[in-house]
Amino acid sequence: MTGTKTAVEWLAAVAPDPESCRWEWERSPHGIALLPAGRAWDVLILPAHLGYPTLDVLTRMLDRTGPVLADFGDNRVGFFVPPGTAGRWLGTGVRTAGAGTWIVVPHPGRTTRGVRWLVPPDGSGTLTDPALLELAMHEAAAGLFTGTGEDG
Repeated sequence: MTGTKTAVEWLAAVAPDPESCRWEWERSPHGIALLPAGRAWDVLILPAHLGYPTLDVLTRMLDRTGPVLADFGDNRVGFFVPPGTAGRWLGTGVRTAGAGTWIVVPHPGRTTRGVRWLVPPDGSGTLTDPALLELAMHEAAAGLFTGTGEDG
């Protein structure tokens, strides 16, 4: 439970009122909060057909990736990257959430019916290196186009 508590504190620290954020997470039946991107992290949001294979590549490359979210309906996958990445990112089909944007974030220790953690934060502040994410995206995309990223 200590890891979850640390992850909650790490995420809530970016909220305008961290205590209210923690209170909402603990008492809301939805277990989600709206948090500002661009303070401790940005989020690069990939379409699921590229995001899931990219996560597979990253997990083969790294011992630990940064936090990764899946949205409602598993249509998109969001990778937590260092702040400032969103403003510099150029990539077709990749959405960004950086300074001035907000994202829906589930409580790290709960399962929700909507947004969910594929890789929950551990509270250490680990984020995915954007250069490694880009390499993983290229490898995943190459696999999709050559058929090695699909069954059969």
